[in-house]
Amino acid sequence: MIHADDAGLSWSQNKATQLGMVNGSISSTSLMVPCPWFYEMANFCLQNPDIDYGIHLTLTGEWKTYPFKPCSDPKKIPSLVNKNGYFHPNKKNVKDLAKVDDVYFELKNQIKTALSLGLKPSHLDSHSYTLGMRQDLIDVYQQLGNDFNLPILLSRTLVSYTGQDGSAFKIPDNECFESIYMASMNEFENGGLASYYDNVIDNLPNGISILLIHPALASDEMNQITIDHPNFGAKWRKEDSEYFLSSSCKEKLEKRNIELINWKSPILQKK
Repeated sequence: MIHADDAGLSWSQNKATQLGMVNGSISSTSLMVPCPWFYEMANFCLQNPDIDYGIHLTLTGEWKTYPFKPCSDPKKIPSLVNKNGYFHPNKKNVKDLAKVDDVYFELKNQIKTALSLGLKPSHLDSHSYTLGMRQDLIDVYQQLGNDFNLPILLSRTLVSYTGQDGSAFKIPDNECFESIYMASMNEFENGGLASYYDNVIDNLPNGISILLIHPALASDEMNQITIDHPNFGAKWRKEDSEYFLSSSCKEKLEKRNIELINWKSPILQKK
């Protein structure tokens, strides 16, 4: 599965995701409901019902000049917002401050907002895997999946990406995905993302694997949004977009006999 996170973040993010799904090798995406361009991406999904999309549950707004407001009244979720009613900027704030009732209330409202537009998401996942920071947050994540009868992206590997010890949490192993790949700042700065993705595709193990990407078109919009944030910044997202829209990526997948799947695929329905 080649999965594009952060749809709804911006027009440039949406357009790259749309092009990658229609003309490229992106097989799945997930939408950030609190973001300004969520509505545009939601309409694209409604107009293209065959594409696979989920909800990218969001509790942080990491951009210096582009904060996000929650779907809920900020006064009802005080542990999740700053004095101006915006989400905190990083995962550590959530880990240290978030009250589990506030998290459940806000994320339930994000899902209900999506459903109210007629969206039919295939799954839930977590922005920056913030829901993997504490056991009670993982519990809320699983509860939301149960409440809305949607599969969730569980992974001890992704927990480890947050700096936590994945083995310390109670997570059902038979529901986890551990063959997961996502580029790091090291790959971005040393060799570039295309080289990293070539290597991943050339060496995928048998079975289900998930490659997490963050595509966006090169634009002044993305330059401004990601100012002072090279990690998953504008250049990074441009490289993601170009690689997974390229004919060389398609040819490599075909040469390696790699079948693109998504959350609607029968093999995942059996998991």
